[in-house]
Amino acid sequence: MTEVYINGKYVGNVENPEDFTKQVINERRKGVISAESNIFYDYKSDEIRVECLKGRVRRPLIVVKDGQPLLTEKHVKQLEKGELKWSDLIEQGVVEVLDTSEEENALVAFWEKDLTKEHTHLEITPLAMLGLTGSLVPYANYTQSARLNIGAKNQKQALGFYASNFPVRMDMDVNLLHTPQLPIVRTIMHEISQYEDHPAGQNMVVAVMSYKGYNMEDAIIINKGSIDRGMGRSTYYRPAIAEELRYSGGLIDEISIPDKDVKGYKSETDYRYLEEDGIVYPEASVAEGDVIIGKTSPPRFLSSMDEYNLASNVRRESSTSLSHGEEGVVDFVLITENEEGNKLVQVRLRDQRIPEIGDKFTSRHGQKGVIGLIVPEIDLPFTASGIKPDLIFSPHGIPSRMTVSHLLELVGGKMGALAGRFVDSTAFQAEGEEDIRKELLSLGFRENGVETVYNGMTGEQYPARIYIGNMHYLKLKHMVANKLHSRARGPIQLLTRQPTEGRAKEGGLRLGEMEKDTFVAYGASLLLKERFDSDRTIVPVCSNCGMIAIKDVFKNKSYCPICSDSEIDDIEISYAFKLILDEFKSLGIYPKLELENKY
Repeated sequence: MTEVYINGKYVGNVENPEDFTKQVINERRKGVISAESNIFYDYKSDEIRVECLKGRVRRPLIVVKDGQPLLTEKHVKQLEKGELKWSDLIEQGVVEVLDTSEEENALVAFWEKDLTKEHTHLEITPLAMLGLTGSLVPYANYTQSARLNIGAKNQKQALGFYASNFPVRMDMDVNLLHTPQLPIVRTIMHEISQYEDHPAGQNMVVAVMSYKGYNMEDAIIINKGSIDRGMGRSTYYRPAIAEELRYSGGLIDEISIPDKDVKGYKSETDYRYLEEDGIVYPEASVAEGDVIIGKTSPPRFLSSMDEYNLASNVRRESSTSLSHGEEGVVDFVLITENEEGNKLVQVRLRDQRIPEIGDKFTSRHGQKGVIGLIVPEIDLPFTASGIKPDLIFSPHGIPSRMTVSHLLELVGGKMGALAGRFVDSTAFQAEGEEDIRKELLSLGFRENGVETVYNGMTGEQYPARIYIGNMHYLKLKHMVANKLHSRARGPIQLLTRQPTEGRAKEGGLRLGEMEKDTFVAYGASLLLKERFDSDRTIVPVCSNCGMIAIKDVFKNKSYCPICSDSEIDDIEISYAFKLILDEFKSLGIYPKLELENKY
């Protein structure tokens, strides 16, 4: 007897498992059993598992009977006319949706011509095995699987035209590419997903060669002339929000220019951009530290005596100002109310981003890299027909990555640009390499995509032929302007007295155990000394009991709370060490410091 489980719960036994499974599948195709359910007979463990819970990965396939698909030409014509819907095909049992377990018992054919009597299902299209971003990769079946995953992931980070109502939206961390373009080499998914409504990336002339070593290790070289003509330019938007909160006792925040008697008043120059209502005016160029929304709040702690004490009713400053490293132009000011009916002010800043060294670009094949050099147009190599590349890509990125699709897109894009048409590069159904070669040859270019190229500085012909063509490149949201960070001195944490963490808080850069080893190996002892005293402190230590003593600043003397008259020495230690000694004491452990004579 074979055990049957529904959603992992045992429900009974059956005598003939294979017939039972077939019967359930037939009933499902007739519409008696829900189309959401899937059944799987596991031969090894002799169990039947029926699943109908949500959260499973399922995919549609055409049902095959006796080597013939149930989807006929009649169905296709009815679908084209709009007489049939997708749900009708599922109800009729022409198409069924399998989950990963039921697929184990299915034999799926790739193409209709491959069908045999053994096959149970047929792929609607082989492209359906890929997700949305995966199917946007041209020639996806010519590339290595790991790179295809990276290529799909990179497209989610590309800058483009994300929404047509962006001027009236207050989204966090938005990038907008100024002149996004449709790719020349495209797949069927570009049409299905209406890619022309939200394009990302630009078509560039790409040469595969080395240039003075500035594009080694995945770096790329960009033509300065192309940047000057607007290539890769984008705008970065970021909102700042302030609201008038209500506190107990009827107290409320107030959005206005703070008075000079407010606790924590900055300086007049910090409030110079605020208008009478305490909000910055549009198109003001603001930088780090400037206040964009002025706000005052009631004092934090109110005791019962405060209402009689006039001096304590001083409000405190709680304005919104630009944090460390931020700058831009005020783009849009919105004054509205939140759910509780309190005043809510949102200010959007914009900042133009022109490609610079360190900005990240990628092709659609996972070949990502940062700009290593921006070269004046006059110094760049040029072809016999006078074409200068917008981008120089390193040839070392190809052999180990095995992204043949990258090279195919280059030659396909070149042919498409010359012929003035789009090139279909849908996975498994793309235009053939031979056809592209023939068409490129007919257009007067070498069929293999290489050209004679001349050195831009000397005018000499390069001895090697250079592979050059058109390619759709994406600018990614990882820009050096958002990540650049350094610090000499700055704020420290209250507990450990070590520098704060993170770029937004003007934090320090942590030096770990391994980084320390590199400085030791280099012999940079003074640098080590400087790096390891971020929380240096001097504490009085009792030489008798080894506990940390007390320093009385008023009397200008130190004494030990345990020993009556012992000698006390000042010791230089890390404040974090003093902190852990205090934590040991709280556990009832006696941490005795044994001092050696330094003479």
